[in-house]
Amino acid sequence: MNGCTAWRTQSVRYEQACWRNPLPTYHYRCKNCGYDFTEVQSFTDDAITVCPKCSEEQVHKVYSAVPIEFKGHGFYRTDKSGK
Repeated sequence: MNGCTAWRTQSVRYEQACWRNPLPTYHYRCKNCGYDFTEVQSFTDDAITVCPKCSEEQVHKVYSAVPIEFKGHGFYRTDKSGK
């Protein structure tokens, strides 16, 4: 796999992408059975619609907030403005 390795543990698929071509990880959940899983896919791959557990077409992507970390001066009220 050209320096990339892929393995499967329990219900979550993990894939170590090559540094030259990293792939995004998408979070999915089945509306029918509640099965929750992640999948490493290319941007051009179609979204998964069929649940791998119950085989129903009730899977949708789960979107969540991205963590943000502000570093440096000027981001907090307690910081002095220097004026």
